[in-house]
Amino acid sequence: MMAERSPRALSAAEKAALRDLLTAERASTVTRIATLTRAWDDIVGSSALVAVDDEHDPEGATIAFERAHIQALIDQAKGHLDNLEEAVERLRHDRYGICERCGNPIPVERLRARPVATTCVGCAKR
Repeated sequence: MMAERSPRALSAAEKAALRDLLTAERASTVTRIATLTRAWDDIVGSSALVAVDDEHDPEGATIAFERAHIQALIDQAKGHLDNLEEAVERLRHDRYGICERCGNPIPVERLRARPVATTCVGCAKR
């Protein structure tokens, strides 16, 4: 029978540093979403002023591509924001830094590099 592993708890200093990192990354992500949303609004606004026929206008495909590209970046940033908020919740409930697959601790270095990580390095490689 395998002995159950007890994850190493993060120290108070590590928790504080990681909380600060999550808070800073959250603020940066919120700013990125706002910037991308303004860019998307600008594209939509400028194309609304002109009769754009995406199918026949040589610029139409570019405008449609830019709009779709920015929307994809907004969606990606919103997903990252959700992941950050989930990480903060895990930190609040002492589940942050514990691999969701194997239950082993996630190295602090990995959490610093990827604050939303939910798996240890071994499980992430699989």
